[in-house]
Amino acid sequence: MKRTVSKILLLAACMMAGFGSACCQEVESYVYAERGSTKLKLDVYRPQQPREDKACVIYVFGGGFKEGSRNNRTSTQDCTMLAERGFTVISIDYRLRLRTVNFDTVKLLKAHRLFEEAIAMAVEDCASAIAYVWDHAVALDIDRENIVLTGASSGAITVLQLDYCRTNHLSIVDNLPDEFAPSAIISYAGAVYCRNGQLKYSLPPAPTCFVHGTKDRIVNYRRLRGSLHSSLNGSHVLAKTFDKRHYSHWIMRYKDRGHEAATYLSHTLDEFTAFVDAALGGRTMFYDMTCEDAALYRTPYTNFTILDLYKRHPAPHKTNNKSKWK
Repeated sequence: MKRTVSKILLLAACMMAGFGSACCQEVESYVYAERGSTKLKLDVYRPQQPREDKACVIYVFGGGFKEGSRNNRTSTQDCTMLAERGFTVISIDYRLRLRTVNFDTVKLLKAHRLFEEAIAMAVEDCASAIAYVWDHAVALDIDRENIVLTGASSGAITVLQLDYCRTNHLSIVDNLPDEFAPSAIISYAGAVYCRNGQLKYSLPPAPTCFVHGTKDRIVNYRRLRGSLHSSLNGSHVLAKTFDKRHYSHWIMRYKDRGHEAATYLSHTLDEFTAFVDAALGGRTMFYDMTCEDAALYRTPYTNFTILDLYKRHPAPHKTNNKSKWK
C-alpha cells in the first residue's frame, strides 16, 4: 500500500468543534489516482474509539466544482467531528473542472456542457477513490459493507450522481468494484443531473438522507431545467421519486433557508449518526421532516442563484436574473 504520510495536528479544528479538552487528530495522506500530471490524494482520519461495525465515511467537499479542498477548514472540521463519532473518515480530492472558467464570457449552452463535464469528472474521481478504499480495506481497518458517502453542495451532487450512475449501469463508474454499493448516503444540498430529463433508477439506490434548504436556488431544492431536456433534480424531486418507488430515505427540509444548509453537517451529527445506524441496521425508512433551527442563519447568499454563484463579482442583493434555467 503506497502512501505519502503527512502528520497534521488539528488542535485548532478540535477546539473549534468544541471537544472540551485539547486533542489532536493524526491524518494520513495517500495518492489514490493520477490524472496526467495531477496526483489525487485522500486523507484518512482514524478514530481513537472506532465503531464496532468499522463503518467508513467517504467525504466529498463542496465548492461549485471550482473551489474548495479536501483539507480546508470546513473539511477538516467536519471530518474530525465524524472521527470523534467513531467513523474512519476519508476526505478526497477531485478535479475541479470549473476552477479557471470565466462564466462572464461563456455562452449558456457551453456553460451547460462545462457543468456536465465537471460533474462527470468529479464522479469518475470519486469512483476511483472508492475503488482505492475498497482495495485497501484491511489496512484501513474498515468493513467494505459499511461504506457511507457524504458531501456538501457539489460534493453532494457528486455522491448522489455516483449512486445514480451505479444503479443505471453507466460507464462513467465502471471503475467501481462490482460488489460495491453504498450502505448509506447523506447529502447536504445535493442534486442529480439528468441529460434527458428522465429521473429513474434501474436498481434501488442506497438509503439516502437529503438535507436541503427550501429556498435554495444554487443547488435548486426542486428542479433546474437546462438545455436539450437536461435537468438538475434537487432534494424535493428526489424525495418524491424515492417515495413513489418506496426507496428508503429521510428528507430534512430547512424551511425558508437557502444554500447555507450545505454547511450544516457539524450541526446535524446526531441525525447523521442516527441515519447511518438505521441504514446499517437494515431498516427501511420513510421520514419527511420540515425543520426550523435558529442556529442556521440566513445569509446574504440565501437568495443567490446558480448563475450568481459563477459570476466573478456577484451582488448578493440581485436575485432577478433572467435565465433559461428555471
